[in-house]
Amino acid sequence: MTTHQDSCGPTQTPDDVDIAALREKYRLEREKRLRKEGSKQYIELEDDFAGYYEVDPYTPAAPRHPISEDIDVAVLGGGFGGLLSAAHLKKAGVDDVRVIELGGDFGGVWYWNRYPGIQCDNESYCYIPLLEELDFMPSKKFADGAEIYQHCRNIGKHFGLYDSAIFSTQVRDLRWDEDVRRWRIGTNRGDDIRARFVVLASGPFHRPKLPGIPGIKDFKGHAFHSSRWDYDYTGGDSGGNLHKLADKRVAVVGTGATAIQIVPFLARDAQHLYVFQRTPSTVDERNNAPTDPEWAKSLRPGWQRERQRNFHSWTFEGMALGQPDLVCDFWTELGRNTAARVLALDDPASLTPEQFMAIREEEDYKLMERLRRRIDVIVEDAQTAEALKPYYRFLCKRPLSNDEYLPMFNRPNVTLVDVSDSKGWNGSPKRGWWRAASSTRSTASSMPAASRSPPRSAAAIPWRRSRAATGCRCSTTGATATRRCTG
Repeated sequence: MTTHQDSCGPTQTPDDVDIAALREKYRLEREKRLRKEGSKQYIELEDDFAGYYEVDPYTPAAPRHPISEDIDVAVLGGGFGGLLSAAHLKKAGVDDVRVIELGGDFGGVWYWNRYPGIQCDNESYCYIPLLEELDFMPSKKFADGAEIYQHCRNIGKHFGLYDSAIFSTQVRDLRWDEDVRRWRIGTNRGDDIRARFVVLASGPFHRPKLPGIPGIKDFKGHAFHSSRWDYDYTGGDSGGNLHKLADKRVAVVGTGATAIQIVPFLARDAQHLYVFQRTPSTVDERNNAPTDPEWAKSLRPGWQRERQRNFHSWTFEGMALGQPDLVCDFWTELGRNTAARVLALDDPASLTPEQFMAIREEEDYKLMERLRRRIDVIVEDAQTAEALKPYYRFLCKRPLSNDEYLPMFNRPNVTLVDVSDSKGWNGSPKRGWWRAASSTRSTASSMPAASRSPPRSAAAIPWRRSRAATGCRCSTTGATATRRCTG
């Protein structure tokens, strides 16, 4: 059961690492995968691909008349960012707040993503906000998606945000109107909302993206994005039992945070599963466990903020000397190991920044080598095991944990397709997917939840501000702006 960690020590990592050789290996592996197109290698979900994004499979949009009104604050986005913004405004006494959300409910990524196996991939006690305020404790260390989605809804109810929220509505235009001194918000429902203040809370993962595979539009099988999971096609639910795939060959594109949760379920039920990988993820053991009720009762007021700060210090600030590691898992391991090395010095206080970074780099290489050697122990086929090994610094990609992902590659109906040499998937014939000269074909495909992220899509809302207000004329798409100014 998940309990409070009063003390948490360093882990055992290999000492026989050749740092110079690994630096060169990391460089070569990066260059092998790097594509000069950058974000242009992905397909925008527009026109022929709009159905991957704009269609809500969960909540049909109810017909309504366009809204024309003046309000104090419009919050654009109903995920955690929008919910927290609106909640804190309400707590500060600002009541005239309206959340505008594309989905049919609050939740953001937790509304859209309902794929098999969906869970939080860092500790729920830190990740899920307002636990104390809503008197809620997650049922386990890594909470299921449905539990997190319900908590989002509970935040909306607790702060009365449902009373004014507009769902199933996409913001299409945002411009400053100097005549009325308001932000005018136009939507796909014909609304004209005039707000004194606007909070952009669309978040970094608001819009799915597709791989730019040549011929993807010609694929004749069934394809969907994991953030719009098609249970009508697969059968089952978020707990699995995807029985309709029993006679299907399925391809999964990508091996990131979403994919490693999905593919164990697909492997159990599909006739054959092909996992297409450009860059492997770091995958440690998960050891998910139910929350200890006695530990939960022992917590003092303010415990969540303390835990969040502690996690941040151990994970992202290098280490937190003098503090216990309250989370004590794979996220904080590098900080613990670095701290143990520093404290073993004769005079830790004399350590220079350069010396500290050298220690941390060495511990980083040792931690990653531990993870790579773990793959050799679990995965039986040597070629597959080697392809699954990550060669980059810790936190270069999101650290992941799953107890079923690596063993899954020992199944006879699972094939790892390594596309690192070709920098990704090469193409798709009309009746199936292929890679290079391979004859790999499938009847169904899932694109795990890759999403557009900043800076290009920080807002993803075309916005304009008048020249009279600023002396400039601006036009933007997302967070990319062009500006013409006079005198």
